[in-house]
Amino acid sequence: MEQPSRSTVFLIGSDDRAARIKRLLEEFDMGEGADGVVALKANYNSDDPFPASTHLETLRALVEGLKSSGPEKIVMAERSGMGETRTVLKNRGVLDLSMKLGFDAVVLNEVEAKDWKEINEKGLHWKQGFKISRIFTDAGSVVQTCCLKSHRYGGHFTLSMKNSVGMVAARARGSSYDYMRELHSSPFQRLMIAEINKYYHLDLALMDATAGFARGGPDRGELIEPNLLLASRDRVALDAVGVALLRYYGSTPEVMRGRIFDQEQISRAASLGVGVASADKIDLAPLDDPSHRAAEEIQRVLSSQG
Repeated sequence: MEQPSRSTVFLIGSDDRAARIKRLLEEFDMGEGADGVVALKANYNSDDPFPASTHLETLRALVEGLKSSGPEKIVMAERSGMGETRTVLKNRGVLDLSMKLGFDAVVLNEVEAKDWKEINEKGLHWKQGFKISRIFTDAGSVVQTCCLKSHRYGGHFTLSMKNSVGMVAARARGSSYDYMRELHSSPFQRLMIAEINKYYHLDLALMDATAGFARGGPDRGELIEPNLLLASRDRVALDAVGVALLRYYGSTPEVMRGRIFDQEQISRAASLGVGVASADKIDLAPLDDPSHRAAEEIQRVLSSQG
């Protein structure tokens, strides 16, 4: 994975989700990918409403925007960590939406052993490596949409890189090993989160920061309302901007402490080439008046604390 020299994070106000997401997508040339398949990862970790989970209208607007590029198919795959995945997707309206819009919704807990790619390279903080869904490693294009949240279970924050945990097996079929038990009990949890991101290419990450959790998370917490949508090809840059936004509102001691690029998720991912190496390599690109004002505040945080 080649580290980008600079990365852009686009920002826009969220007064009209569908229109604003459409505008953001204009900044990205999705094409059809190598095989015409777009793999989509949303944020359905639990059966809780936005901002704990992806807002259904965000998912709708994103899928409709992706369909306009003419992919062969769109496959959304998910594994919930706090609840039974199929039930979560049903209750959140995702299964009905998939039938209406014509995209596949795959429950990763139900796939076969062959559908996981084993990652076990030297230098990882995972004791036995991990297994990541081939839907994401093999697709022509990969898109994900995340929320803006702190994380009270050791992740410190759950943005685009933490969202990748839902691509990884808890227990792969035919195996008794519990990868998620290891992750959540490990002192290296945040490093392990970052390491997942090395093993799939990302074409677009959309962060719905219409609202978020400044404390608590991922399923409930102290509500904030930045009223922004953000997008980038660079997970490190996007998460650094997300952390800056949480700091602007005031967040947990873990999120507020130290330099943003010393946060373990961000520093480890940057060292692996997942994204830019420092905050001064991030370009903010506001697309309307509300996001211009927000970008000024975010830039102040990045410049002083990045």
